Amino acid sequence: MQDPENPPISVGKDTTGDKVIDGDIDTKRRNVLTKLTFGAGCAGVCALAYPFLDSLNGTRASAFDESDVVDVDISMLRPGQQKVVQWRNWPVFVQRRTREALASLQAPGADRDLRDPTSRVLQQPRDATNWHRSVVPEIGVYIGICTHLGCVPNYNAPSAADLAGSYVCPCHGSHFDIAGRAFSDAPAPYNLPVPPVTMLSANTLRIGLSKGDPTFDINDIQQI
Repeated sequence: MQDPENPPISVGKDTTGDKVIDGDIDTKRRNVLTKLTFGAGCAGVCALAYPFLDSLNGTRASAFDESDVVDVDISMLRPGQQKVVQWRNWPVFVQRRTREALASLQAPGADRDLRDPTSRVLQQPRDATNWHRSVVPEIGVYIGICTHLGCVPNYNAPSAADLAGSYVCPCHGSHFDIAGRAFSDAPAPYNLPVPPVTMLSANTLRIGLSKGDPTFDINDIQQI
């Protein structure tokens, strides 16, 4: 007999008898867990992506077309170090050379094993067609795309074993000296491209404009 003071409770339904409460709770619980999982995943991706994006730390110049011009602060770049910035969606290597690296470029016989030691092939503006392939000897700027199959070479910083430093493609073994010149015994057929560069000051350079070769167009080079 039912107690009129304590009627039976209908488990699994609300007071109207139309909705399943347990199912509602499960659905809400799943929604909350899904949102938490998605949020954690996004946070993880952002955490992984940030160091890479932060490494591409060129700053856009406001006075010119933002897609073509990037100003780079090199005040914190020490001899032997390199930083990577992004220009036209390409990685660009900006290096400060050591005295030993500069000496290696002028050492007798240093260009003996290079494909194009005097930069005869158009892979750089005229103001970078020199022994150091740059606007000023101490600062090298190269588009980090191997001219073999488009891989990104690794920077081998100067060390006790190699005072000059170099670039080596991790995929197929293309090898470039510290001025981005290709060695003849490796697959890359051309030197690394040099973008148009203007030194705005001792600590700031502008990628995308060449003061010494203002008509230079990166699209006219042999290969990138």
